Amino acid sequence: MISRSPVYDASVRGSLYYAAPSDQQLFHHAYAPHGTRETNIEFVEHVVEIHDVRQARAPRLDVEGASLLTHRSAVHSFYDGDELHRVGYPETADLVRRFTGAAEVVVFDHNIRRGGHHEAGSASDIKRPVFHIHTDFSDRSAPARAAAVLGKTSVAGRRLAAINVWRPLAEPLRDCPLALCDASSIAARDLHETDLLYPDRTGQIYYVTFNPAHTWYYASEMRTDEVWMFKNYDSATDGRARFTPHTAFVDPTRNPAAARESIEFRTFAFFDEPAL
Repeated sequence: MISRSPVYDASVRGSLYYAAPSDQQLFHHAYAPHGTRETNIEFVEHVVEIHDVRQARAPRLDVEGASLLTHRSAVHSFYDGDELHRVGYPETADLVRRFTGAAEVVVFDHNIRRGGHHEAGSASDIKRPVFHIHTDFSDRSAPARAAAVLGKTSVAGRRLAAINVWRPLAEPLRDCPLALCDASSIAARDLHETDLLYPDRTGQIYYVTFNPAHTWYYASEMRTDEVWMFKNYDSATDGRARFTPHTAFVDPTRNPAAARESIEFRTFAFFDEPAL
């Protein structure tokens, strides 16, 4: 259940960074080698209304593409890799399984991010918040990544969803909160395939071009016992939410007391229904 507050406004106006329209094949280096151009994308600032789910109708995972849930973690230190994999991964898989009704959930990755003056380093280090609107997968890359991680026989013939579980590690979260775009407000022409270049492989995500029809949500003052669950991909094409673009943003109405600390678990959820 979402905690609602009478203290804050129903929405804020914040700057979000969209990709400019382009006829090029877009690319972005995840870890650009020294002297290499990081991306060929031009990002354009748009000031938009971002609705606080404390005051608005709560988004739904299969409709708007996201849900805000209450969940207290048993992990004592998210910076302890052993404990994170031993406790955090199984409890996250269980949460996604129980909430979605999935037959099987595999947590295959996570990212810890920190705001403020933190400097991101190598692939294994803590990362900075991302201020470009994106999804973690494209229609082509999600099944390919699932097959690479889990094996083709695990993926074939079943409905597959790539679902993130995002949690603040310190509260209340005021610095660089997460904004999520209502999946039902996205048109297919808004999503642009972008090659995500790693040192050892090439993935693919969507960057997003501006559309005034987009509806945006965030949760003010998030606590450590709250999580955003949202979709980056769903193989179902029957009208359910499939892609939920998201981004960090600066909330102009808050004075952050501390830099944002957050973790996002990335999961593949499989359902006992055919891929549609």
